[in-house]
Amino acid sequence: MLYGKRVAVVLPAYNAARTVEKTVQEIPREIVDDVLLIDDSSNDETVQFARRLGLRVFVHEKNFGYGRNQKTCYAEALRTDADVIVMLHPDYQYEPRLVLPMAGLIATGVYDVVVASRILGGKARSGGMPLYKYAANRVLTLVQNFFVGAKLSEYHTGYRAFSRNVLLSLPLLMNSDDFAFDNEMLVQAIYFGYRIGEVSCPTRYFPEASSINFRRSIKYGFAVLWTSIRFRLQKLHIAKFRIFDMRAHGLRQYYQSVNDDGSLQSTTDRKF
Repeated sequence: MLYGKRVAVVLPAYNAARTVEKTVQEIPREIVDDVLLIDDSSNDETVQFARRLGLRVFVHEKNFGYGRNQKTCYAEALRTDADVIVMLHPDYQYEPRLVLPMAGLIATGVYDVVVASRILGGKARSGGMPLYKYAANRVLTLVQNFFVGAKLSEYHTGYRAFSRNVLLSLPLLMNSDDFAFDNEMLVQAIYFGYRIGEVSCPTRYFPEASSINFRRSIKYGFAVLWTSIRFRLQKLHIAKFRIFDMRAHGLRQYYQSVNDDGSLQSTTDRKF
């Protein structure tokens, strides 16, 4: 626990057998109550390694996608009664020891959402971020800050911390099952007025670290622009979109439904 709050770390995994142990070893377990790994039907030994490490493991029956993986991550973390949930990729690209300050900023009530920025500190390129990814990150962030009126250093990090209330409130089930999920979730948090903080995070790019290819990056870039446009259109009352409708399905409805009947189904039986 941290400041009297339960902390859970969720690891959305896909083919992370070579890096999951290094990642888990550096998580500050003295303040973390639960570490959950959700495997999106990996082709390697991710599940076996995770179980040997003593993690709570949930396995998708097939590869549903990165966004769907996170939906399961947060649903299962909420079932542990965690007050603070940190999402960390198990590919060792991000610094696991930052779980402590990120969770602390949530547990103390300073922020509702904390993101670990690879851009703050100016070390992204020296950490191995490819030039085209760095350039795309800066351009997309500039565009998004213009459309949504925020001043974040980046919107594309895969390392975030959330309060329990944020996860129960956002209409997350309306979001993409693909890589656009991260961006949609952060823009939703901005739309609904949650307090968002950033911490500087060193990053490591190496062959074993996960990374989407150039074609998927282009698809992601267009999805980011569409999310920003939808945000602005909704703010101007020109159009309405379900990802910005607090009444749309989110994890609160899902979480309450599985608890009302007392069911403890396997994760693969729960449909998102």
